[in-house]
Amino acid sequence: MWFRLPVAAALACCTIGTHVSAQERGDAIPASLTGLPGDPARGRRIVADRTRGLCLLCHSAPIPEERFQGDLAPPLAGAGTRWSEGQLRLRVVDPRRLNPDTIMPSYLRRDGLTRVAPAWRGRPILEPQEIEDVVAYLATLREQP
Repeated sequence: MWFRLPVAAALACCTIGTHVSAQERGDAIPASLTGLPGDPARGRRIVADRTRGLCLLCHSAPIPEERFQGDLAPPLAGAGTRWSEGQLRLRVVDPRRLNPDTIMPSYLRRDGLTRVAPAWRGRPILEPQEIEDVVAYLATLREQP
């Protein structure tokens, strides 16, 4: 069962960087990380790419050409109905702010992480514009599975 956790306490003292923490509002980051809109087509490619976005390792998505999709996390179908763009953005940027026990990685966070491969230390999984592209794609997913 997937549910929303109270987040006020979790968000009170956490920061990734001043550009992100200054934009947080409750359970969302309402403003674009780059000031530019995301491209849903690029976002879909990132979500489908098992070497870049890694989303399909845990989630299923309405990307029928990709076989063997994950079932460890909520399906991405309907994500645009369940969450606003700002809520999706925070969930991609640093899901641990909403659920400290989640297995989903923080896609923008660079520090304070454990069990990170040496090649990834100090680097985000996705760049801010790539996150905007993923958010734009997820926001288009309106139908429930």
